[in-house]
Amino acid sequence: MERPVLELEGVTAGYGGAAVIREIHLTVAPGEIVALLGANGAGKTTTLRVCSRILPPLSGTVRFDGNDVRRLAPHVLAQRGVAHVPEGRGVFFGLTVAEHFKLGYRGERLDLDHALSYFPALAELRDRRAGLLSGGEQQMLALARALARRPRLLLIDELSLGLAPVIVERLLPTVRRVAQETGAGVLLVEQHVQLALEIANRGYVMSHGALVLERPVDELRGDRSLLVASYLGEERAEPALHGGRSGGGATG
Repeated sequence: MERPVLELEGVTAGYGGAAVIREIHLTVAPGEIVALLGANGAGKTTTLRVCSRILPPLSGTVRFDGNDVRRLAPHVLAQRGVAHVPEGRGVFFGLTVAEHFKLGYRGERLDLDHALSYFPALAELRDRRAGLLSGGEQQMLALARALARRPRLLLIDELSLGLAPVIVERLLPTVRRVAQETGAGVLLVEQHVQLALEIANRGYVMSHGALVLERPVDELRGDRSLLVASYLGEERAEPALHGGRSGGGATG
């Protein structure tokens, strides 16, 4: 069995010493898309921040390509193949599309041609400032910039935020194509559950800072009541992973 590109083992993390997520066990295999689902405030964004080392865990282990990353700075982990597309896209409104691909770390070269092979529409927008792009074009730019690093692991936080569903329906299949063609693992946080389940291989559901369910997407699509119960943190879902959720609220 192929080694996971990402492993979280017993990860607890939060802010100011207060836990937001607790005892998270999660894996992503090469070429696999894993959807991380849950209501607002369940802890999904916090989980992604831990994966990219933006937020150090309070306890537990994060492994990338089998290696513990606790001593790695976020930019070093990025250089090794972790690309994080944050909520809100993370583009610079005053820079042109082309200038975004010159913002590599010292000694790093971003592969613009590789990125444009997935988002050819950006080629005609090279000289346009990001602030003048539509929301869909800004999201394409954010994804393209991540792909220009040829990542081994792609973390995507709320790709659909603020976008019309028709735009999201165009972007998500590109994420599927990236995973299939490059072998990158993808951890996807997405509010449009059904669209996420169309491209994912597996899904985890978070409730109140804990993972309460993990299933292949076919099972999640086929059992809507199970998915709804998981979102609400009801008893039907709680025993599914590591004894269910802990008490207390969560953000992120």
